Amino acid sequence: MFQASERSTAGVSVQPAQSENRSHTKEPIRHMLFGSPAGVRQVIHLLHKLGYAEPNDWSRPMPTGRPGEVMAILTRYWVKDEG
Repeated sequence: MFQASERSTAGVSVQPAQSENRSHTKEPIRHMLFGSPAGVRQVIHLLHKLGYAEPNDWSRPMPTGRPGEVMAILTRYWVKDEG
């Protein structure tokens, strides 16, 4: 399961029930978008409309070194059950 940094987004964040016999650790998972600035912006807004992530949760688009291409990153945390 994934959870946002500080807030829940449309049911994507789920807190597991605490178990006395299990420990839970968070592991970062990164989503990366590559494409034209307009394409990256459009996908970020689509994911927002779907309730997955707020646009401000993404990094600012960064140039990749390829002409006309940028990259944006979103970090989520996966709650890993270690029990």
